[in-house]
Amino acid sequence: MKGVLTIILLVLSNAFMTVAWYGHLKFKEMSWSQNLGLVAIIMISWGIALFEYILQVPANRIGFKSYGGPFSLLELKVIQEVIALVVFVIFSLIVFKSETFRWNHLIGFVFLVLAVYFIFKK
Repeated sequence: MKGVLTIILLVLSNAFMTVAWYGHLKFKEMSWSQNLGLVAIIMISWGIALFEYILQVPANRIGFKSYGGPFSLLELKVIQEVIALVVFVIFSLIVFKSETFRWNHLIGFVFLVLAVYFIFKK
């Protein structure tokens, strides 16, 4: 159960972080943000990223073996990176319609999944 909760929290935290890091690139298309300066954009992104930390920190504590979770530190990091890339691809394809997902991207993801396999192999 702790493993599933950890993964759910990591997916949610990565969704917020992806929006914080890349969502502002679409602000120019929104009338309310066209006159905002870089400092305002940074502050908005920090506000969004706060939710990422609110979810990420508990995910790591719940999932880490030293706190009774099922994952080592290395396993947590690899899980987080794969989730981050999956969330990013979904976000970029939905929000940035001009982006494409090509075969070389798919091959790269296959290698990441293989990395997860080898990290978890005992």
